[in-house]
Amino acid sequence: MRLLAAPPLILEPLEARHAGAMFSVLSDPAIYQYENHPPSSLEWLEDRYTRLETRASADGTELWLNWVVLLDHQAIGYVQATVEPDGLAWIAYEFGSAYWGRGLASLATRAVIEELQDGYGVHTLLAELVAANHRSVRLLERIGFEPAGTELAMAHPVEPHERLMVRLLTV
Repeated sequence: MRLLAAPPLILEPLEARHAGAMFSVLSDPAIYQYENHPPSSLEWLEDRYTRLETRASADGTELWLNWVVLLDHQAIGYVQATVEPDGLAWIAYEFGSAYWGRGLASLATRAVIEELQDGYGVHTLLAELVAANHRSVRLLERIGFEPAGTELAMAHPVEPHERLMVRLLTV
């Protein structure tokens, strides 16, 4: 994995050493309005990040690419991608609420998409999210995602309250 630059942002490949800074970011309760929950402890997050440093699933079939997003050397969130062998990748992100509405998540996510396309041969991006999370839906639409068609939705079913979005890339 490479360090990515998207001025004024720097995206560093995630390592266990980022756990302390990210624990603070991920403890923001606003992030969890629609799903998930904050990390239970700093130790839990360090352990998770240590596992993610392998950059691959246990069976080696998926690449796990995770970047910590830094603004002025301060962690503000992350962007992650799970890359499957067929050129499809799932993308996700979380940012502290203090940084919402400033275009930073779009900027960081675009940098990761460019890296996935150029460096990993990804041609199809998928994102699964809670349909009521309008902020995230708008972010994805701004960066070229659209609702998945019937064929993709059948191949990758989501829960009734969720939405599957897709962006096709040219390789």
